[in-house]
Amino acid sequence: MNVQFPRFLRPFWGKVVWRKKTSSKVIYLTFDDGSVPEVTPLVLDILDKYELKATFFCVGENVEKHPDVYADVLRRGHKTGNHTYNHLKGYSFTTKEFVANVRKASQIIESNLFRPPHGQITLQQIRTLKSDYKIIMWDIITHDYNKNLSPETILNTIKKHTRCGSIVVFHDSIKAKENMLSVLPLAIEWWLNEGYAFGVL
Repeated sequence: MNVQFPRFLRPFWGKVVWRKKTSSKVIYLTFDDGSVPEVTPLVLDILDKYELKATFFCVGENVEKHPDVYADVLRRGHKTGNHTYNHLKGYSFTTKEFVANVRKASQIIESNLFRPPHGQITLQQIRTLKSDYKIIMWDIITHDYNKNLSPETILNTIKKHTRCGSIVVFHDSIKAKENMLSVLPLAIEWWLNEGYAFGVL
């Protein structure tokens, strides 16, 4: 299970953000694939409990279907980012098709932050998008959507790989709901006990 993209390969992707360069104990919580009424409000309640802010990379189609949920993310003080309109995998589409889908999502998600679904994006797609968007990847992906992983395994992975400036990916999706809701509070407690602060992208 790869939770971190190999560090020696990261420079080949050019100007995308994998983690924040800092010597301070700070991590950045992010959530992909929302916003959906079955999960996103529960995440917001957990974050409210700890008085934390995060960045939600939203699928345009979900935002269009559930504008009230998306509005609640913003109302509670969180940032949002673009995760394409239809959750497209960049390797399966031409640059023209992929960029058009990103821009379609931008019509309802006002943000200059973009994360490609599954981390799939070509160098040409990056070159086309980078003038308008800051492309955010990750330092730790939790794989909370993997039903073959237990919450304990996911939490141990987070503990093993967290470092200063880590950008951490959870998913506010139905597929990830059970694992994510189990792990998120435990991870937050661990980070706080370890002296980590929480930044916002």
